[in-house]
Amino acid sequence: MDPTEANPVPVAFRRAVEALRAARLRPEIEVDPTRPPQRLAPYAYALEAAVVAGEEDLADGRLVLLHDPAGHDAWKGTFRLVTLVRAELEPEMAADPLLPEVCWSWLTGALDARGLAYGEASGTVTMAGSHYFGGLAERRPATQIEIRASWSPREGRAGVPDTGAHLAAWCDLLCQVAGLPPAPVDPGTGPGAGTTSGAGVVSLPQRRGPQPM
Repeated sequence: MDPTEANPVPVAFRRAVEALRAARLRPEIEVDPTRPPQRLAPYAYALEAAVVAGEEDLADGRLVLLHDPAGHDAWKGTFRLVTLVRAELEPEMAADPLLPEVCWSWLTGALDARGLAYGEASGTVTMAGSHYFGGLAERRPATQIEIRASWSPREGRAGVPDTGAHLAAWCDLLCQVAGLPPAPVDPGTGPGAGTTSGAGVVSLPQRRGPQPM
């Protein structure tokens, strides 16, 4: 459901969406609204984003905000954030057997670095390799990393989570996957103000851009 429609929507959901729209993000990140899924929750709002350097996309992803005013047992609340993030790695990076665990730590580390309260985090980290033949044989082998995850942002005053700060943390994850160095947290993006995004997590070298979603 689009919160801009004439039909009434819950105040908490409307405020959560407004916070997403007002969030200040790193200049390397291009964000646009996209069509949300229709059957996961009574109310949903979605964004897609890409980390862009010059004309190259280094990583891309989608973030979906779900809201069920009646609450959801699995969420332990009325809001849920669902994400897909992916990027293409250099082949030598995929040889690290700890890479999936490291990638998952980037998500939880990005949330923790901003001092965000959340629960029920779950997800998968998938690596897929491609080798090219025939007319494509000149291309180097490629490995794509894909992070699918969801978590429940803790609800604050009036039952509204700090979705702007969660979006900023998600963008920290995108930049981490893209191989960009961490940037200082904007003072206006959440309770973790003054910390450094990605603190304590080592970035991988810059990667080639992913295929379109």
